[in-house]
Amino acid sequence: MLLAGDIGGTKLHFGLFSKERGLRRPLAEAVFPSTDHDSLEGAVTRFLEEAGRRATKAVFGVAGPVLNGKARVTNLPWVIEEARLRKALQMKSVRVINDVEAIASFVPFLRREDVITLREGMPVRHGIKAVIAPGTGLGEAWLAWDGKQYRAYPSEGGHADFAPATELENDLLAYLRGLHGHASYERVCSGIGIVNIYNFLKKSGVAAEPAWLAQRLSREADPVPVIVEKALDRETPCDICVRTLGLFASILGAEAGNMALKILATGGIYLGGGIPPRILPFLENALFMEAFLRKGRMRDLVAAMPVRVITNPKTALLGAAAQGLRPKAQTRSRSSR
Repeated sequence: MLLAGDIGGTKLHFGLFSKERGLRRPLAEAVFPSTDHDSLEGAVTRFLEEAGRRATKAVFGVAGPVLNGKARVTNLPWVIEEARLRKALQMKSVRVINDVEAIASFVPFLRREDVITLREGMPVRHGIKAVIAPGTGLGEAWLAWDGKQYRAYPSEGGHADFAPATELENDLLAYLRGLHGHASYERVCSGIGIVNIYNFLKKSGVAAEPAWLAQRLSREADPVPVIVEKALDRETPCDICVRTLGLFASILGAEAGNMALKILATGGIYLGGGIPPRILPFLENALFMEAFLRKGRMRDLVAAMPVRVITNPKTALLGAAAQGLRPKAQTRSRSSR
């Protein structure tokens, strides 16, 4: 029996899996608010008690870098250690991996209904695959074929330097440097980034903030859902919100193209995380793809690479389970490759 978990600053998503039932049919599943618990051990104990089952091993995908089996969860005061968890939970093995590595681990098992294709391209069999996942922050990971199966590898590429491609983006870079000193892609290509772009457009005078919107945003702990909602409003779209997501989509396209070149992602680029499925109209218009393809002499190379949006909201959980169930034993029916 395998316990898998997607551990984030907002929610904890747990599932129990077995080889017999596979990745798509967990024996039990639950989501808890992260702030309801003081530790991961306490949350796991509650889940197993409510499920009325025991697990012999566990794999947790954690929002944050993992070094030597130890991780600090972004936006939670938790330090997660494999050895301590294994002892506290009395399990044979416990693995802690980066959450975007978990997303990448499920990419070989995606079905057509799990993705929306932005560009078909011409994928190379067993080519390297890239995952770029804007959520609260920006995660990046990649997959390589080892001769038998794809293996996922984490990175912290989201913290690399932001490289502006237009005069407006140059001004955005200067604005962010004034605020933070260092401006990474995560500062512009994430939930944090959407807020930064919005504030830049407002304070620079590029776009005006309506009084009614300022009033509404003042009541929200997280302004991102409101910005997205008003940008996608078919009846009365808000200009500053539309401009915010337009600039966001262009920067995301550029960074997806950067990653595609750096790892030669001939197997395809996958957009994961919570934001891409919510802003599909902005990814399906020209802004995203123009920025993705704007690679000078390498344009034809990236043009052949497929680009897909992952829409399955359980990908991180299922990827953690895939790590624990040894994916080569699973059936790859209706693959999206």
